Amino acid sequence: MNGDDSLKDKIKHTLIGKPKSIKDPTLFHKLALIPLLAWIGLGADGLSSASYGPEEAFRTLGSHTYLALFLALATAFTVFVISYAYSRIIEYFPSGGGGYVVATHTLGERAGVVSGAALLVDYMLTITVSIVSCGDALFSFFPASWQPFKLEFEILAILFLVVINLRGIRESVTFLAPIFVVFVLTHLLLIGYGILSHVGQIGPVTKQIGTDFRAGLLTLGGGGMFFLFLRAFSMGGGTFTGIEAVSNGLQILREPRVQTGKKTMIYMASSLAITAGGIMLCYLLLKVVPIQGRTLNAVLAGKVFGGWSFGGALAAITIFAEGALLLVAAQTGFVDGPRVMANMAADYWFPHRFASLSDRFTIQNGVLLMGVAAALLLVYSKGRISTLVVMYSINVFMTFSLSELGMSRFFIKNRKKEPHWKKHLPVHLTGLTVCLTVLIITTIEKFALGGWLTLLITTLVIALCYWTRSHYNKVRGGVREMDDLLTAIPTRGPVNTAPVDPTAKTAIQLVNGYNGFGIHTFLSINREFAGLYKNFIFVSVGEVDISSFKGTEAVSCLEGSTCEALVKYVDLARRMGFAADSRSELGTDIVETASRIVEALVRTFPKSTVFAGQSVFRQSGMIHRLLHNETAFAIQRELRWRGITTVILPIRINI
Repeated sequence: MNGDDSLKDKIKHTLIGKPKSIKDPTLFHKLALIPLLAWIGLGADGLSSASYGPEEAFRTLGSHTYLALFLALATAFTVFVISYAYSRIIEYFPSGGGGYVVATHTLGERAGVVSGAALLVDYMLTITVSIVSCGDALFSFFPASWQPFKLEFEILAILFLVVINLRGIRESVTFLAPIFVVFVLTHLLLIGYGILSHVGQIGPVTKQIGTDFRAGLLTLGGGGMFFLFLRAFSMGGGTFTGIEAVSNGLQILREPRVQTGKKTMIYMASSLAITAGGIMLCYLLLKVVPIQGRTLNAVLAGKVFGGWSFGGALAAITIFAEGALLLVAAQTGFVDGPRVMANMAADYWFPHRFASLSDRFTIQNGVLLMGVAAALLLVYSKGRISTLVVMYSINVFMTFSLSELGMSRFFIKNRKKEPHWKKHLPVHLTGLTVCLTVLIITTIEKFALGGWLTLLITTLVIALCYWTRSHYNKVRGGVREMDDLLTAIPTRGPVNTAPVDPTAKTAIQLVNGYNGFGIHTFLSINREFAGLYKNFIFVSVGEVDISSFKGTEAVSCLEGSTCEALVKYVDLARRMGFAADSRSELGTDIVETASRIVEALVRTFPKSTVFAGQSVFRQSGMIHRLLHNETAFAIQRELRWRGITTVILPIRINI
C-alpha cells in the first residue's frame, strides 16, 4: 500500500471509524436500536415537526384563532389514527420498508414505485426543512448581522450529518441523544407551565371562544368556517411527517423487531400529540401573535418564561433545543431515505449500487445522495423555510394515502382469514379519508406556489425508476437465455479427483453464483487457452447488501448459497478433467475482499492467472457504468497494482 492510500485510509477511519467485521457474532446486537434510541433516531422527525407544523396551521387561521382549540384536538386525533395504522403495518410487514413495501404488496408494483419515489423526495425535503428550521430557530437569538451566514451554517450542518451517518446509525443516534433529551424536558416545562399557569383563564378563554365562534359563523358562514379549518389543518400537515419512519426502518431495530417497533410508535405518537396539541393550545391561551424575525415558538417561550428571573436564558435554551432537535430530525432522512432507496434497488427500480453497504454497514451511496440532494434543495430555496414548506408534506400524504388504501384493501380481501378485521378496517378507512383530504387540499393550495416542483421532481424520479427497471429487465432476459443454454451443459470423460497442484499452471476464476455468465467465462478460458491450465480455483465473495443484512440467519443463508454455487463449479471443472478447488468469503466490499483472497492464493499457486468475466453492451456509456458496477475492472486495477496478472473476458449481452 502506498503512502497516499495510507493517508486516505487514516483520514477515512478518523472521520467515519474503522471497518466492522461481519464475523463478529454480536454485530447485529451492536448495530440495532432499542425503543428509546429508535424513538430518538426515527421519532425525532415527527416530534420536531411540532416546531413548524402547528405554527403554519395557526398562522393560516388569521384572526380566527378561536379555531385553534379544535385544531389541537384534530391534530392529536390524527396523530393517533395514523400511528395506529402504522402499528398494524409493522405487525403485518415486519421486514420493514413501510409505505413502499405495503403499496407494492397490497396494490401492486406501480403503486409501490409511486409510494417509494414520493417517500424519497419527502425524505430529501425532510432533511432540508429540518436544517433550515434549525437555522431559523438558532438565528432567532443571534444578531441580525449574523443572518448572511445562515445558509453556510445550514450547508455545514448537512455535511456534519453525512459524516456521522457514514459512521453508523447507532453511533449517530447516540451522539445526538442529549439534544433530544433537552428538547423533551424544556418543552414539557414550556407546555406544562404555559397551560397550568393559565388554568384560571380557561373559563374566560372558553367563553371567548364561544363568542368568537358565533361571530365567525355570522361573517364566514358554516361552510366558510369549515373550509378555513380544513385549510389550516392541511397547511399544518407537516406536523404528521415522520410518523411512517419507524415502519420504514424496522431492520435497524433490536429483536423482537415488531414489539420494539410498536413500543417506539407509542413513544412517538404520544410525544407528538402532546407537544403539537399543547403548543397550539398555548398559542391560544397566551394570545401569541407573530413578531417579525422570530418563530411563534420563540414568542411563546418569551411569554411563558418572561416573568422568571432566569426566564430569558431558559427561553433561549428551549428554542436552541428546538433548533438542535431539528438537526436530529434531519437524521430521519439519512436513516430511512437510503433504506427506502436500497429496498427499491433490490427490486431493480434503482441502480443496484444503492443496495450496497459500506465496511461500517451503512448504506453509503444512499447517504451521500440524500446529502447532495438536500444541499441542492437548500441552495434552490436560498434557505427560506416558506419556500420549502410549500414543497413539503404533499408527498408524505401521498404515501400515507397509498398505505391506508393498501391496508384497507388487505383487510377487506382477507376478512375471512383475519379475525380482527372489523376492528382494524375502520381505523384504516378513517386514516385514508383524513390523508386523502389533506393531500387534495394541500396539493390545490400549494400547487401554484411551488408544490408543482415537488410533483415534478417526484414524477421524474418515477420515470427514472421505470427506465432503470426496463434496462435491468432486458439485461436479465439476456442473462436468463445464457443460463438456460449453459447451466445444463453435458460433459464427457472421466472425473478428475486429483488435488490441485501448487506447482502447476492455475486459473483463478472469479464467479458470482452458479450461472451461465460464470460457465461462459470458464468455457472461454478453456477455448482461448486450451491445454494451458491444469488447475481451476473458483473464488466467490458473498456480497452482504441490504437484502442479506437482516440478521444472523440471513447472513448464514448467503454464506450457504455462496458455498453451494462454488461446489457446482468445482464439480463442473472436475467432470471436464481438471483439478479444481474453491475459496469464498462474505464481505461488503467485493473488490477489497476478492483481492485479498486472490493475493493469498497467488502466494500458494505462483503459476497462476486471474480471470473474470465482464458484461459488454453494444452501446456502452456513463449510464451503463452507473447501473453496472464493473466490478471486474475494479478488481483488475487493484490486482495489477499488486503485480498479479488479471485477464477480463468479455461476455456480450445483446440488448
